[in-house]
Amino acid sequence: MPLKYRSESTELKIMRALNARSNLSSKEKKYYFKLEKGYQGELMFDLLTEKLQSDMFVINDLCLEINDTVFQIDTLIIAQNTIYPFEIKNYSGDYFYDSEGFHKIAGNDITNPLDQIKRSKLLLHQLL
Repeated sequence: MPLKYRSESTELKIMRALNARSNLSSKEKKYYFKLEKGYQGELMFDLLTEKLQSDMFVINDLCLEINDTVFQIDTLIIAQNTIYPFEIKNYSGDYFYDSEGFHKIAGNDITNPLDQIKRSKLLLHQLL
């Protein structure tokens, strides 16, 4: 059982309301669908962590601050001797990784999710 459950971000709630009430531009729709798909991916990950049988603490959607820097960790699992931060992505399509980062086979490159987890780990380490 998680110590903190996940909830929809304020941004996602706003975009849902705007989508229902107005005609979003193609850029706004793309952004809204990205938020929606990301949230659905996080919920799927939550279903997996609910099945963990060990003595672990699961904290979802954790927002922390250190030295005036706010950072968010999608899921943090705390085991007896180890802390596992997870950054969940729900991308579709075919990707490959090389020394320059992640690339989509047909389309634009994406932001390297490993950079985001590296930053979160560094800030979490400072906090601890």
